[in-house]
Amino acid sequence: MVEEQFDFEGVSVNYYHLGKGQPLLLLHGSGPGASSVGNWRSVLEPLAQQFDVYAMDLIGFGKSGRKKSEPYFDYDLWVRQAAAMLEKIPGQRVGVIGHSLSASVGLTLAAQAPRVKALLTTGAMGTRFEMNEGTRRTWVCPRNREELVLALSGLIHDTSGINEAYLQAREQVIFAPGYADYFDAMFKGDQRQYIEAALLSQATLDQVTCPVLMLHGRNDNSFPASSSVELAGKLADADLMLLSQCSHSVAVERAGTFLALANEFFNRTLT
Repeated sequence: MVEEQFDFEGVSVNYYHLGKGQPLLLLHGSGPGASSVGNWRSVLEPLAQQFDVYAMDLIGFGKSGRKKSEPYFDYDLWVRQAAAMLEKIPGQRVGVIGHSLSASVGLTLAAQAPRVKALLTTGAMGTRFEMNEGTRRTWVCPRNREELVLALSGLIHDTSGINEAYLQAREQVIFAPGYADYFDAMFKGDQRQYIEAALLSQATLDQVTCPVLMLHGRNDNSFPASSSVELAGKLADADLMLLSQCSHSVAVERAGTFLALANEFFNRTLT
């Protein structure tokens, strides 16, 4: 796996490149310690056996740089960043995988970029839903391991999956100097505004003409499956699968299922 960087609007962007074949762009979510490694660690190497994988850290997350001024939560910036990454990926047929907030980003990108020929989402945001304590904990940076485990417990159904390797991948991000304060500033105020920021209009969804595969855990209480159900009903070409014994972190909790479905979907739609 090669780690590379590029400059985007004055901020360093970090991404990982591995594999060969048809290209895939992976976009992670926005939880505590979220990053390409944190979200996709279980599936990066297996995906690279069949595809040319580009996994990018959003600005403000992972090893990418941070914005120099507020607002640090910047949906439009992340869409532009994804489009800039897409320009660096060769080929005319690119697949995108977007998790949670980046499912919404991925759908917006697919609406704008004809080169996106297939999109897979997990735990998608993009519609209104009622916040609960699990949602709120997702957008407050833990200050120690106990708080991190509590936050992650709202995103994973079987908490035995919160093992040492998973925690260490997250801790490398959240315990970096100044990161906790930056993260809390990113999600300050009434957190319902961040659900609203990711809303997708019917006009945008009408422009998504590529096939979409949506995966969502049936046990996802913090970011409910109703979001994916509603979005799938508004898209022209969308399959939806609700996974049992699974909460928000599909690629972690149901890695084997995720890989089987992703391999079939992208081999069918990108060739």
